[in-house]
Amino acid sequence: MGYQDHKQRAGETMTSAIPCGIITISDTRNFETDTSGKAIQTALLQSGHDVVRYEVAKDDAAQITALIRALEASGCQVIITNGGTGIARRDSTFEAVDGLLEKRLPGFGEIFRMLSYTDIGPGAMLSRATAGTYGRALIFCLPGSTGAVQLALEKLILPELAHLVWETVR
Repeated sequence: MGYQDHKQRAGETMTSAIPCGIITISDTRNFETDTSGKAIQTALLQSGHDVVRYEVAKDDAAQITALIRALEASGCQVIITNGGTGIARRDSTFEAVDGLLEKRLPGFGEIFRMLSYTDIGPGAMLSRATAGTYGRALIFCLPGSTGAVQLALEKLILPELAHLVWETVR
């Protein structure tokens, strides 16, 4: 069965809302100032998915790891983080998540950086956006920029979400 067949089958099988979790990772943002987390929430809800938990966490690897484990254990099939994917000293999202990933989707980060390059130029190389599976959940780690979040959701995540979830649960 080829890609198109899989995607069609996923669309036929995955007819209910996908339970999702959102984690904004920032030492400066809170629920009132978190435009990127709100953009993720809005996009998921408008696409017919459920946001079962939305957290704002400090850029702390132990806290990030604990939240991801809790979201996966609670049944979230998709976990989207934003923030902490750069190369600043405090950026720890990549390390925290990479240690949990069981199967990596290197194409996600590669394509995201390529798309980002067309928007922002060579600064796209600073992103360590990544994705993969942990338990029965898909994890996407996005930069904290609202523009980057919207790009990833519109061009990569939402068009493939049902297919990706179908692949991880079948």
